[in-house]
Amino acid sequence: MKKTYLSFLWHQHQPIYKNPIDNVYELPWVRLHATKDYYDMVAILDNFPKIKININLAPSLLAQLEEYAKGIAKDRFLDLTLKNASDLNIDDKVFILKNFFMSNFDTMIAPYARYLQLFEKRGRNNDEDALREKAGLFLQRDFIDLQIWFNLSWFDPYWRQNDDLINNLYKKGENFTEEDKVKLVQKQLEICAKVIDKHKQAQDNGQIEVSVTPFYHPILPLLCDTNSALESSPSMPLPERFVHPEDARWHIENAVNYYEKLFGHKPKGMWPSEGSVSNEAAAIAAQNGIKWIATDEAVLYRSKIQTLNNENPSFCPFDLVLDGADLRLNIIFRNHSLSDSIGFVYSKWNARDAVNDFMNKIYALSAMSGDNQAPLINVILDGENCWEYYKNDGWDFLSGLYERLSADDSIETVRISDYLERFPAKNTISKLTAGSWINADFWIWIGQNEDNAAWNRLNETRKFLVDFLDKNPSLKGTQTEKEAWQNIYIAEGSDWNWWYGNDHSSDNDIMFDFLFRHRLMKVYHCLGKSPAENLYTPIKQNKGVKQNNRIKQPVSFINPKIDGTKRKFFDWKGAGFYETGHSGGSMHQVASVISAFYFGFNMENFYIRFDLNNAIVSNILDELSFNINFTAPVKAKVSVFLGQGATIKNFIVNTDGIERPLEAKNAAYKEILEIALPFCELNLPKDYNEIAFFVSIDKSLMEMERCPHQSPVVFLRPNKALAARNWSV
Repeated sequence: MKKTYLSFLWHQHQPIYKNPIDNVYELPWVRLHATKDYYDMVAILDNFPKIKININLAPSLLAQLEEYAKGIAKDRFLDLTLKNASDLNIDDKVFILKNFFMSNFDTMIAPYARYLQLFEKRGRNNDEDALREKAGLFLQRDFIDLQIWFNLSWFDPYWRQNDDLINNLYKKGENFTEEDKVKLVQKQLEICAKVIDKHKQAQDNGQIEVSVTPFYHPILPLLCDTNSALESSPSMPLPERFVHPEDARWHIENAVNYYEKLFGHKPKGMWPSEGSVSNEAAAIAAQNGIKWIATDEAVLYRSKIQTLNNENPSFCPFDLVLDGADLRLNIIFRNHSLSDSIGFVYSKWNARDAVNDFMNKIYALSAMSGDNQAPLINVILDGENCWEYYKNDGWDFLSGLYERLSADDSIETVRISDYLERFPAKNTISKLTAGSWINADFWIWIGQNEDNAAWNRLNETRKFLVDFLDKNPSLKGTQTEKEAWQNIYIAEGSDWNWWYGNDHSSDNDIMFDFLFRHRLMKVYHCLGKSPAENLYTPIKQNKGVKQNNRIKQPVSFINPKIDGTKRKFFDWKGAGFYETGHSGGSMHQVASVISAFYFGFNMENFYIRFDLNNAIVSNILDELSFNINFTAPVKAKVSVFLGQGATIKNFIVNTDGIERPLEAKNAAYKEILEIALPFCELNLPKDYNEIAFFVSIDKSLMEMERCPHQSPVVFLRPNKALAARNWSV
């Protein structure tokens, strides 16, 4: 029986959150993910000795963990956790009420009665003026409990099972003390100190391979030459050209050296930041002793394969032929369907069903591998961000998956270097087309106005530094020069541009913009000069708008004809609109079923229109249902089940657990899916003021997609004033 080889590569990274003005960490994610993800992702393997995995650690993350472990890292969230509740001033209270619910609501707030009670007491309105008024309603004991729960909710279930303090705090649930806070924070810092040692131990024992990322997580091909973006996107508008392969070399060399300091030997593998690759970047990695890199399979199919020995390219490593006969590098390619299933789909499923689906996909892929004698399937994704959307932080799913894999002799999990030593690459690539793991291009980080503005500011600041050093040669080799360059390298990290443009948004957009610009300002300060004026102007134009601010509210009543076609522009002219973008925020889904939806109403009916990615939908149409989930003032679910041939198989509403059919004429699908829902079907109370809903896609009755991802769309009760606007349109 031919064996299938499976490699998991869990990528862990965080940008530098330290404010260069006062050296205080502005965001707490390193500390909180240490207790939720970084330690337990390795510790879970103690229960599964047959499982071997790969973990990629970014030096920018490790450096911050070391500072927390030594007790020298300070962050405002930590300070306000420890501050005695009786000493909190109004600004402290507003900050806590605004920020100490930054957890996934469904999995990290709702399951805990006291945390949920505090959230409901605060309400969903996060406006600071409103919070200032609400602060007076919170008692001292409320603030102590909130200080505890924000931190406690970020502890993985592993700690509840293996640490008495954490277990007892969960059991206690409320009426915490100031002493409880101190002990909880001490535990956090203890865990930060254990993360690196746990990885080193597991690697020395042969159960994991630790690979590395360029130091501050830059997009290497763009550092080498921003024009490399044109290889995958020839018409992309670009900023002033940035060509600094020497910076890419700095990030790789220093990552390799830092890794060696921590682990006692040089790394063999590298996950280039965001799977971003090019021939030039790969050559620098090879020159620094890196033996293998990885990216997405979409990059493979855009690249030039030189030789292929009767094998399916999806299931084998490649030898990348670089400049010079002796300069070669192995490259493996991520199966993005499997990886995205873990990252974006399975969190909504029952853990057992998700494990079954994953295993069935592996079996199907194994059957497709054909003549490959040692087929390799690579699952590569963030090892931190997806789990907060899973029940039990993904522990049930991951334990179930590792258990099934341990018992299956047809599948062997492998460390990547071990596999490459056993099965050296037979096939070669002569030209690697520059691209990333997201759509095999670089649109997330360059090309949009905000992205290009950030590159131009980086370029201008770097030129200023070089010119200043040329004019002041006495600074060469000094601490001043080193500090100035360090700020340039931090500003080259990928995370700042992740939040520029319209690709992603979060509650912290303003802060990411602030940190990027202030890193560049710091370069000038190091040299005793005033920063360029444009660095004082925010780049982020929507100023940290929340995901739901992508919603355009209805401006007038609508009366669309329900026929499933797009040829009715004016039918939806007054409707609200929501462009779905990508699930989550810090993660990116390559493609989603819904690209956008419109919604609106008149006095009698609610209308919704789904614009679909039909290329994705066409093959799985009869497995899908499209749902409108009403959350207020009543709970109800309206579902449309589609069939092949653009048919409506079923159209139902469920209120109070009672399912009823709806009139088939009120739903239609051809180019788009349109639905008309009489308000009377929702059994709304007479005195309601607003309606809240979100939409979801179920596949085989399990949720695979939801939008908005974090909180529902809310609109006011239809009224005659809005109806009157029809006459002025």
